[in-house]
Amino acid sequence: MRPHDLLRLDAPLRPAGVPGWVAAALAETPWVVVRRATAAAGTIPVGVRGPTRADRFAVELDPATVAEVVRPEDLAERPGLPALDRARDVLAPTGWAWGPTGGVGFQLATGRPTVTAASDLDLVIRVPALPPRGRLGEVHAALPHDADCLIETPDGAVALRELVSGATRVLLRTPTGPRLVPA
Repeated sequence: MRPHDLLRLDAPLRPAGVPGWVAAALAETPWVVVRRATAAAGTIPVGVRGPTRADRFAVELDPATVAEVVRPEDLAERPGLPALDRARDVLAPTGWAWGPTGGVGFQLATGRPTVTAASDLDLVIRVPALPPRGRLGEVHAALPHDADCLIETPDGAVALRELVSGATRVLLRTPTGPRLVPA
């Protein structure tokens, strides 16, 4: 499982010492998202979405409690959101593995309304190696203005916006934490 994958649980997740909203959120929508973090052997680092953007809870879970895995790529072809439709027109021809994450991905996977008119479109592009900067610039320019896109490589993830900004160093998100690396 990789960061941004959504996991449907088949058993209640009841970690000790959690805020009250965690159990309620999981009872209503038994889904979590894989986090980019290190975890104890035999566990998966996940996050629980709460009723507001500020309500997020990190926990590790036993893989045996996972009933279904939905990857962002699995959601890329789902219809219904105009910004996602525009992103699809840009990203499908690239041949890259991509899909929606964040609130849009969560809503598409779970059916629970999480997206508002003010919501960004979070996207991930998963590639084995960083594509040429020129191609990334073309894609960035063509995506909807509210798209917040991460380029995920085996080494970690970098914001597309940073990669095409001309910066000499960019923030690489890794399981052990962020690092500044040459662009």
